[in-house]
Amino acid sequence: MSLEQAVPGFAPGHILPLALGFAVVVLEIAALWRVLAKAGQPGWGAIVPIYNVYLWLKVAGRPGWWLILYLIPIVNLIVHIVVSLDVAKSFGKGTMFGIGLWLLPAIGVPILGFGSARYVGA
Repeated sequence: MSLEQAVPGFAPGHILPLALGFAVVVLEIAALWRVLAKAGQPGWGAIVPIYNVYLWLKVAGRPGWWLILYLIPIVNLIVHIVVSLDVAKSFGKGTMFGIGLWLLPAIGVPILGFGSARYVGA
């Protein structure tokens, strides 16, 4: 018995969500790649787990050892807020954009990557 026989409509009902999810992941990787490249970091780092967080810290002007702070519960939330605010500042954006970058990175990162924002330094 095939999967289609066992669960009618399984394949067609899951192709669209999978395709949309894949498209969102590709968009986010491309956006982070562009943000890193604008900041003078290697864009390919966007596809390397953990290294991309290290590069994000560099864009924010924070030391690489802060990566360890992301492993500590509660502290990681505070660190991520600070880093988001710093990344926004490094692109000449304000505090509200930094909060938006923290709360909705799937929207904020493409705005930085594909928009007219210029890296001004940490």
